This record gives sequence, C-alpha cells and structure tokens, in this order.
Amino acid sequence: MRLKDKAILIVGVSKGLGYALAYFLLKEGAKVIINSGNKEKLQEIVNSLKNLGEIDYIVERVVDLSSAKDVLSKSYELIKRKLDGIVISIGGYIEDNVENLTGLDEMINNHVKYPLYIISAALNYLNEGSTIVLISAMRGIDKALPNQLSYAISKSATAKAVEVLASELLDKQIRVVGIAPSWIYGDFQPNRDWKKLRKLGDVKAPPEDFARVITWLLTDEAEWINGVVIPVDGGARLR
Repeated sequence: MRLKDKAILIVGVSKGLGYALAYFLLKEGAKVIINSGNKEKLQEIVNSLKNLGEIDYIVERVVDLSSAKDVLSKSYELIKRKLDGIVISIGGYIEDNVENLTGLDEMINNHVKYPLYIISAALNYLNEGSTIVLISAMRGIDKALPNQLSYAISKSATAKAVEVLASELLDKQIRVVGIAPSWIYGDFQPNRDWKKLRKLGDVKAPPEDFARVITWLLTDEAEWINGVVIPVDGGARLR
C-alpha cells in the first residue's frame, strides 16, 4: 500500500500498459482515474478492476489545450481534490523515413504536443510533491534504426522534455520522470504469471514489466529521482 490515499490520473489508457498500470496502482492503494477517447474500453477496464479499489474514468481524447483542461477539471470533479500523480501514456507507432514522412504529424502530436498540453493544464491540479511520468522509448535514447524517423525523434523529444520540465517545476516541488521501454508486447491480463512470457535480453516484454517500474516511480521510495528517463528493456540493448 505504498500509494495509499494518493490520486493518480492515467491519460491515454490502452489495453496494454495503461490497463496494467491501473491494476498495480490499485493494488498499492491509489485512487485511479483512467482516460482515453474509447468509452467501451474504459468501462471494461473499470469493471474488471473495481473490486481492487477506487477507479473511475473520463472519456475525452486530448488533442489540444482545451481538451486537456477538460480532462483535468473532470478529474477534480470526480475526486474533489488535487492529484498526486499523472502518467501520460498516449501511444502510437508509425514507421517512416526521410523520403516518406507519413508519421511525422501523428508522432509529434502523440508523443510531444499532447503530453505538453496535459502538463500545462495539470499544474493547477497537482499537489506539492506530486509526480509526472512520461513514456519515451529505447529508440528515442539508444541507437537509431532505419524506418523509425518520426517515431524516434518524437520519443527523443519526450526524453528531453522530462529534463526540461523537471527543471521548470523544481520550485513547485513537482517531479518529472520517464521510462524508455523496449517493446511493450500484447494486452494486459490480470493475475497471470507474466514472468513466464519473457526472459532477460528479450526485445519484447509484457506490459506488467513496464507498469511496475512506473508504479515504483510514483511512490515515495523514488522521491529523489527527478528529471531522468530510465531504460526498461531487460538488457536487450546489450545484445
């Protein structure tokens, strides 16, 4: 119960990382609010986890500052208090290259612009001592690969945003941290033995492995970690 009485908002929830994260946060005693633009998905997740603790949802797709402000104001209406943490897990992956920039706008929007809108809107809704978590990627901080131009540069920008935002929010006593996953593989399933699904050095790993690191970053045990992105790849980069 390391997050007992803490209120955490997860923006951009999927059936993978966001679902797994909500599960572990509830197990640690947090009050959880999940968000995406898909009402059916959110209801399914809430119904499957509500026996673990307090969880609610907000249906809103964040595409600009106005929609980001709506999500934050609705979260305050739901719990009648400020937040102790925000995790921004808006996803998306498009392969492209300099000759065919098909993913540029979507990748920059999902991994740079929308998270910044959310954080800007959230500052009035965060308690002192709260934590913001962003999701970069190993492709954004490690070696480059062909055909990942827009994805890699947007995730690299996410990693830099962690550092810049952390420096800006020091006086507000708000931490900003991130993780850089390798490859989050498959949907989350509560109560399964996910450790059998991977081994050290695998490029792909189930969402539980990444969600547990984020959960720890939100606890007081990680309160002296700030402005950094933690690689979470099981050593795959070492091959």
